[in-house]
Amino acid sequence: MKLVFSGAAHEVTGSCHYLELHGKKILVDCGMEQGEDLYENIDVPAPASEIDYILLTHAHIDHSGEIPVFYKNGFRGSVFATKATKDLCELMLRDSAHIQEFEAEWQNRKAKRSGADPYVPLYTMEDAEGALKLFVPCNYDELIPLSEGLSIRFSDVGHLLGSASIEIHVTEGDDTEIIVFSGDIGNINKPLVKNPDYLEKADYVVMETTYGNRLHGDSPDYIGTLSRILNETFARGGNVVIPAFAVGRTQEMLYFIRSIKQNHLVTTYPNFEVYVDSPLAIEATEVFSRNEEACFDEESLALVRQGINPISFPGLKTAVTSDESKAINFDKRPKVIISASGMCEAGRIRHHLKHNLWREDSTVLFVGYQSAGTIGRKILDGAKTVKLFGETIEVHAHIEQIEGISGHADQKGLYQWLSALKEKPKRVFLVHGDPESCETFEKILKEKDYCVSAPYSGSEFDLRTNQFLYEAPPTAIKKKKETASSKSDRLYKRLMDFAEELLEIARSYKHGANKDLESFASQIQSLCDKFRK
Repeated sequence: MKLVFSGAAHEVTGSCHYLELHGKKILVDCGMEQGEDLYENIDVPAPASEIDYILLTHAHIDHSGEIPVFYKNGFRGSVFATKATKDLCELMLRDSAHIQEFEAEWQNRKAKRSGADPYVPLYTMEDAEGALKLFVPCNYDELIPLSEGLSIRFSDVGHLLGSASIEIHVTEGDDTEIIVFSGDIGNINKPLVKNPDYLEKADYVVMETTYGNRLHGDSPDYIGTLSRILNETFARGGNVVIPAFAVGRTQEMLYFIRSIKQNHLVTTYPNFEVYVDSPLAIEATEVFSRNEEACFDEESLALVRQGINPISFPGLKTAVTSDESKAINFDKRPKVIISASGMCEAGRIRHHLKHNLWREDSTVLFVGYQSAGTIGRKILDGAKTVKLFGETIEVHAHIEQIEGISGHADQKGLYQWLSALKEKPKRVFLVHGDPESCETFEKILKEKDYCVSAPYSGSEFDLRTNQFLYEAPPTAIKKKKETASSKSDRLYKRLMDFAEELLEIARSYKHGANKDLESFASQIQSLCDKFRK
């Protein structure tokens, strides 16, 4: 009975834990790292083809995003997840595969011109489709046998539609031990999803600590704060741009805005339109509606029973195609734009930031966690400029953040979830938190007489003897100094970003006035003549 820590050890993303139990090799989560890497992660200590099961806590890419990589490398076991998580993964893993293929296509166009080696995508759509066929949908609160002496149970942990903590029951003779993986523990009193369920028994607990060093404070007035921001921004004639995760946070924002519109709380521009500019978010919203009975909280279900869709309202618009997305910024009326990615690292949100960050009348509103090193974090931390598509954009927009709209429990919520166990577990392992968060929460638990560890990637633990077989040291990633070659690549990327943007602008002139078309063409011709020489 061995537990090995691979990903999300002293880091917030890339969750992945390896178990050997009763001759079976098991992964709990198989996530992709996002944002800035702090430490080197070990590879899972078994070939993908030898993994028997993947147990998935929820659909977010930092927990599920590498399942297609394992499929590509020979994994053919079963992926156990709740029904809603399976539904969301069908969207998110396909979307991730599309991004991988698009990136590879772009890189290979560049490689072909420069003579560089071909770029191989992390995985393809075929890999994602293959992995999705391995999913086994499960109900909450049902004990599910895996093999002789092994069974699992999913409990609603209130983080996201379908999110769960996972109990692994290991039986030898008359003795059963329970290993619990918390997944991401949800914040209380969130819209749509239920509060976390509390468990009664665990011998070992592996739990997240995203906010182990902070408190969300009193539950904020989400409706009041959002109404104020909308009123003030619309009075200035600007847009409210909300970077939001396509799955979870987007639907919560729609829930709040529906209430604001229903109660006529925006007076400066009452008939404002709301654009959801993310095909993934649009599809995810449909998944939310399909899983309302199993996953919605009582308040949301009460609306459903009255015939009210909790996440729809007059003035809600969706942008699926790239042309529909581009058209949003040509509309000069004040509006709300909700777009992904939530940390501004990729996706259509970058175009909306480019069009709005420099505007003093607009507002960029952050409603979710921003990892260190991401564009979202830089803006929140007060950056005066950011780079988008190779261009330096000055930040003049109002930057707002609604504290407390978090999918993660704070320090108090984490302790409340753990302390609900009737007896203290033999040991608690802290993962999925940055170093300060892990260390702060570890200190708190030690003061309350918990046996607790915050292992680094590579650490191995024997669950029979309750002892570490190996405690890995921190292996920090060293930042490489930029070489002349990498600088050249960066500058070339900037040039190509501008070229693609110029092409996008040119296409928008298709129905322009003749004099504008002639002027634009003449300027491009002059530029071409200059650099052709």
